[in-house]
Amino acid sequence: MSLGFRATGLEVPEPLRAQLTGDDVAARLVRKDPTLWGPEAESEAAIRLGWLDLPATSRELVGRLAELHAELQSEGLDRVVLCGMGGSSLAPEVICRTAGVPLVVLDTTDPGQVAAAMADLERTVVVVSSKSGGTVETDSQRRAFIGAFAAAGLDEDRIGARFVVVTDPGSPLSETASAMGARAVFLADPDVGGRYSALSAFGLVPAALAGVDVGALLEEAAELAEQLAEPGNAALELGVALGAGFHTGRDKVTLADGGRGGRDTGIQGFGDWAEQLIAESTGKQGRGLLPVVVESADAPGATGPDALLAVVGGDPVDPGPSVGVTGPLGAQFLGWEYATAVAGRVIGINPFDQPNVTESKENTQRLLDAGFADEPPLATIGAVELRAANGLLDGVDLTQHDGVSLALEALLAAVPPRGYLAVMAYLDRRRDARTGELRAALARRTEHAVTFGWGPRFLHSTGQYHKGGPQTGAFLQLTGAYTEDLPVPDRPYTFGTLHTAQAAGDRQALADRGRPLLHLHLTERAAGVEQLLDASCAATWTRIGSGEHR
Repeated sequence: MSLGFRATGLEVPEPLRAQLTGDDVAARLVRKDPTLWGPEAESEAAIRLGWLDLPATSRELVGRLAELHAELQSEGLDRVVLCGMGGSSLAPEVICRTAGVPLVVLDTTDPGQVAAAMADLERTVVVVSSKSGGTVETDSQRRAFIGAFAAAGLDEDRIGARFVVVTDPGSPLSETASAMGARAVFLADPDVGGRYSALSAFGLVPAALAGVDVGALLEEAAELAEQLAEPGNAALELGVALGAGFHTGRDKVTLADGGRGGRDTGIQGFGDWAEQLIAESTGKQGRGLLPVVVESADAPGATGPDALLAVVGGDPVDPGPSVGVTGPLGAQFLGWEYATAVAGRVIGINPFDQPNVTESKENTQRLLDAGFADEPPLATIGAVELRAANGLLDGVDLTQHDGVSLALEALLAAVPPRGYLAVMAYLDRRRDARTGELRAALARRTEHAVTFGWGPRFLHSTGQYHKGGPQTGAFLQLTGAYTEDLPVPDRPYTFGTLHTAQAAGDRQALADRGRPLLHLHLTERAAGVEQLLDASCAATWTRIGSGEHR
């Protein structure tokens, strides 16, 4: 297998290519020139370009991680649970899926999913990963595991030895790790933002402890790093193509694995990582590129008049503009990070900040402090309660047996020109996995892009784009009743309360922007999911307000 990173099928306007060549962008980026994105971004960029050095600087982790992995294995600790969100969890998940190595990724506050992760404690080591050290989901999960280990009979010292911590120097979590006697603490480079941290300790520690050869990843990235100062290198060309697509009306980037998990590379689930990188980096100031992760290159919604299809590990496909991006996983990580930084320059934004990410978090905290207002449903049909914001369902007769279909049709009708529909599932992505089928089902019903995200996971990813990007989204939020709940130790709320507050806080942020929002609550999850899939796949939908059918 060639280690080369290649992007084929690119459409790059020659004047734009010449401009970037004349500005020496490739070499300046490798030199970590913070002026590339304009004076307003300079201070942030100056402390966010350390990812360019990671193929070399992260080599020092390899030996230490191999020793720690062997130590854990010798003690029978062969099950790794990663507690992390966004940039702290997405890269390790892709690395382990691609390598075929088990890793339990806990990036949710859904109590059922949290409870399932706390199985097989006698074999479990927990990696707690947070750049800021104050992520509420990760802190809650850490507390829950401490309680579970104590309930299993472990004393304080033995509990500490079950934890490995990854964080930034000086963060609250680094102090907590010392106080709890964590077995190992890995301090990451503070000049690397979370979504650019795939090749840092955040990406490598969980993967290595799970059994992946992370040294090979760094070698793959290092080969590409040697080429990045050259004008016309493949990562630069990819970034220019993405930015040019934005300026020519292709502001959606659909991401698909090539072939069976990646024809050249075996890469699995790369789109979930790239989604965060692209959405958080470009979705701000009312502009940006919307990443749309699709099931395959020929899935519903993979192509469209406002979309560029990127096939990871495969060739471009016809019809429609598409690019094929080949190369091994380590090179893919570095190449897409570089390309996204270049696209940010072309689009005219700072690719290293995320000004809107905290909004839903702040709403969540207010709701946890003040409590929830009762919001009776507009209707209950089967196992589905219907609620809506901004008059979305005004005039829709929800008393009909197909009221859920009518509500979904009203939402699709509310997607503006060149807009998108975001499905946001605050559910258990293991037990409620079939919910993910809604993306393709709804994409068959509209010409607009349809995205899917598990909440609260997506709040650390596309959540930035939803609030800071172009206000052209319509939103379907799904929540569900809990058959079990878990306390968050030493906190005045449960995981179910926190999960509910996160969904409500996100609804508030979107409703305050006047966006079309449909909230469907499943009073019984399995039945509700089946009901939604039936409604989304109905053979005939009545088009709201026109009496037409399709």
